[in-house]
Amino acid sequence: MKSTCLLLIALVVVNAPAPTARVAAPVPVVLLSIDGLKPDYIIEADKYGLKIPNLRRLLKEGSYATGVHGVLPTVTYPSHTTMITGVSPSRHGVYYNTTFDPLNKNQTGWYWYSEDIRVETLWDAARKARLVTASVDWPATVSANVDYNIAQYWRATTEDDHKLLRALSTPGLLAEAERDCGRYPSGDDFTFESDKKRAEFISWVLVQKRPRLMTCYFGGLDTEEHSSGPYSAKTFAGLEELDAMVGRVRAAAEKAGQGRAILCVVSDHGFAKVTRELRLNVALMQAGLIESGERDHIKSWKAVSWGSGGTAAIMLKEPSDAETRRAVRKVLDDLRSHPESGILQVLDNQQSKKLGGFPDAAFVVAMKPGWVINGSISGQQVTAALETVRGAHGYLPDQPEMESSFFIAGGSIPAGNNLGKIDMRDIAPTIAGLLGLRLPNAEGKNLFASASDRPGPRATRRLN
Repeated sequence: MKSTCLLLIALVVVNAPAPTARVAAPVPVVLLSIDGLKPDYIIEADKYGLKIPNLRRLLKEGSYATGVHGVLPTVTYPSHTTMITGVSPSRHGVYYNTTFDPLNKNQTGWYWYSEDIRVETLWDAARKARLVTASVDWPATVSANVDYNIAQYWRATTEDDHKLLRALSTPGLLAEAERDCGRYPSGDDFTFESDKKRAEFISWVLVQKRPRLMTCYFGGLDTEEHSSGPYSAKTFAGLEELDAMVGRVRAAAEKAGQGRAILCVVSDHGFAKVTRELRLNVALMQAGLIESGERDHIKSWKAVSWGSGGTAAIMLKEPSDAETRRAVRKVLDDLRSHPESGILQVLDNQQSKKLGGFPDAAFVVAMKPGWVINGSISGQQVTAALETVRGAHGYLPDQPEMESSFFIAGGSIPAGNNLGKIDMRDIAPTIAGLLGLRLPNAEGKNLFASASDRPGPRATRRLN
């Protein structure tokens, strides 16, 4: 009997389940964009008297770029699509913020739809690897390949616009989040106050859905810089508010990752102060290349300016129309002969393609910092000094004022590591590497990969 009991005990011990080991949560990677964040705001925060401990913590604990060389044009949607794909606008297909629509049939519609992106995204690569993905308000995300998606989209700031956003986001997600977080700031509402609410939703998604990859966006800084200019007191006050939101997002990511998370703070462009305007379409209309209609709208056109801010593309209705091309060239040459026009450079089609932007443009007009292009067809060609200093972007990416930001910390990211100047196309393959993914079509490189793992030489970006 005794031997039988010993045998039964031995069998129980052998077949008993092993003590349950705690399984570490996957490390979430958060790509957080602060629209218009200039790198020196953080790197030289003491110089400006800024109290931004959470952003400065990234600088101390992680790696950072002294500046990010952007894309043509240096505006929000092309830049964000480059950051999620690793390729230039001429390849990914998002050429500007708003679509080319000279007759306004699309009613100032933007590149909201992910189907316009022609190459693989980080979301695509992550989903193929069965990693959970999430996004809150990242540009060009309507119908994106994302598990938990609150898309960026607007047509107004009404209740119907809010209904539309619920319909375009992951089914049920916005309603579920609003039960805990209150109303989401839908519509074209990009202020520091709306960013504060978005920070709540970003944090909620991180904790409740635990994505491996989260992309998210704050737009209030860009709004303020356009209004009062870079380096203004209001801009800096808003940045200090944003700093607390960054801290909240990082805390939520670390909670989701059981104390571990990687946070990468980026921006899409820098900012320059603006005092003068050039109205290219007025000059084209005076040359007989645009016919005006009612309410400052274009009735017909042979050549038209597309874009505003620091650069604009000149598009021909018939690309093979040599006579119109010569007429446009004469208009631009005449404008350039007058220094008060503010034109820095006129690129032809081959030059703009070389810089990776506006592949179908006949010309690209690049302004000096301080001048911007206004797309209106009424008023004076050149506007004298504006009543107040404003801010703008969209200039050639070689302009120092247009350098954007890259700060990353957490996980195995080296601390206090100055990466120097990097290329915006490096961001997507770097994030992919941290997730164990690859973006084989990316033009950039993984900043933390060994030299042997990096792709071959990237396409040139600068003009000779």
